[in-house]
Amino acid sequence: MPDTAPTPRRVLMLGATGTIGRATVAALAARGHQVVCFTRPGAQGDPRRGLPEGVEIRTGDVTDAGSLARDGFRGERFDAVVSCLASRTGAPRDSWAIDHKAHSDALAAARAAGVSQFVLLSAICVQKPDLEFQRAKLAFEDELMKSGLTWSIVRPTAFFKSLSGQVERVKQGKPFLLFGDGRLTACKPISDADLGAYIAECLDDPARQNAILPIGGPGPAITPLEQGEMLFGLLGKEPKFKHVPVAMMDVIITVLSTLGRVSPKLRAKAEFARIGKYYATESMLVLDPATGQYDADATPEAGTETLRDYYGRLIRGEETVDLGEHAMF
Repeated sequence: MPDTAPTPRRVLMLGATGTIGRATVAALAARGHQVVCFTRPGAQGDPRRGLPEGVEIRTGDVTDAGSLARDGFRGERFDAVVSCLASRTGAPRDSWAIDHKAHSDALAAARAAGVSQFVLLSAICVQKPDLEFQRAKLAFEDELMKSGLTWSIVRPTAFFKSLSGQVERVKQGKPFLLFGDGRLTACKPISDADLGAYIAECLDDPARQNAILPIGGPGPAITPLEQGEMLFGLLGKEPKFKHVPVAMMDVIITVLSTLGRVSPKLRAKAEFARIGKYYATESMLVLDPATGQYDADATPEAGTETLRDYYGRLIRGEETVDLGEHAMF
């Protein structure tokens, strides 16, 4: 937590109805900021989408530059933009429309509205950009850094929900699925609330401004094998794993890529398979460019909640999760 007391600001929030977005809005409001959320009409049914009382909700189309200016900024002055907006699928078309163009349009509208600060939620995986959604994110990051605004680019490791796709199958007595030996990757997962607070604090902490900020949760890095062992331990069950060869994913990608030459649908599926393989084989930790190795010790930590805490709440039924695009299995 920065030593500087929050200076209340007028903030336009993008991506407010996602899990990290809601946590960030709550953190911004708790710090005394006036928050205006620009969301899709009718998103997720509830008019407030789980957002706290006191924040203003405006609706429109984030992919339409005119709507951003007309329905979002409305010709009014804002101090800052905070964005947790991200493409839902990671498909190339979706990624360039949301991760790049929508953000680029928002940046232009922000400058017209007198905004002096922009805080962006990105992803730590852009360190090694092998996928279209990573390249789209990096393209906007470059624009933001050259914009003349004060900027913060937050690159978190895995979210708790992205590691929760197998909780129910393990509860049902099924094996925990692992790629290879389960030690190919590691991450320092961070909770929604801890990440939301970290993002909100960027507005007031000079050390987090004009900086790229990799961030993980507290404690040592954890492998998929250790995640599975943790789950079985919390459930009081004997560990049971099923190992999936990574080479199987290579075969799937090759087949889909070949068929994708004549089918846009299969071409998109090939990209999803490449995304799956990436997360199965690349750690979500700081990458040392000199060695090409991931470094858990160099990955900063924030917050207090651990993955064990979160798994425990899920198992006890104290929390439910709609995995949606967060599921990795």
